[in-house]
Amino acid sequence: MFLEDNVRSKKPGGGWIEVICGSMFSGKTEELLRRLNRARIANQRIEIFKPRVDTRYDEEEVVSHNKNSIRSTPVDSSENILLLASDVDVVGIDEAQFFDTNLHNVCNELANQGIRVIVAGLDMDFQGNPFGPMPQVLAVAEYVTKVHAICVRTGKLAQYSHRISGGSETIELGELDRYEPLSREAYLKAKNQEETSSKNNE
Repeated sequence: MFLEDNVRSKKPGGGWIEVICGSMFSGKTEELLRRLNRARIANQRIEIFKPRVDTRYDEEEVVSHNKNSIRSTPVDSSENILLLASDVDVVGIDEAQFFDTNLHNVCNELANQGIRVIVAGLDMDFQGNPFGPMPQVLAVAEYVTKVHAICVRTGKLAQYSHRISGGSETIELGELDRYEPLSREAYLKAKNQEETSSKNNE
């Protein structure tokens, strides 16, 4: 098992897992960058990873909607993070929802090795369902921060990422041209309108 093969002697059990989750446009990556920059100011060694599939702003950098950025390492699988996170104090993981289902084991192993792990990702997909490995990562985390966008239709807190571009694929990269943040009230209304429109077109 890779969990046993990669155990290090550095501060066993001294790490922890933090999760920043919420809808699109809620400031998840911005908060991740803020925490990582504070760790850097404290002279801690940091390493940032993101899934290789995320190329919206840059192939290598993690970039927030406000265009703040930090250098990262794109990886194809969560297990690659274990292989590359050597001699660091803090590991940042962005767009965690796009990783494989082994991500929570990887985060646990890093924390067990004494590393602070900060994970940012969507907790729900555009259909309002738990997204990828996020439920498992949330379950094993010591600290969870749920951030919210502002609903573009009601002005209330938004927790849904409503897709306005159509399509049924769970993973579809995009920004405001394809998604809008909605509150529960606005999301349910939008889904009802879509269902009615679909039936009328049959």
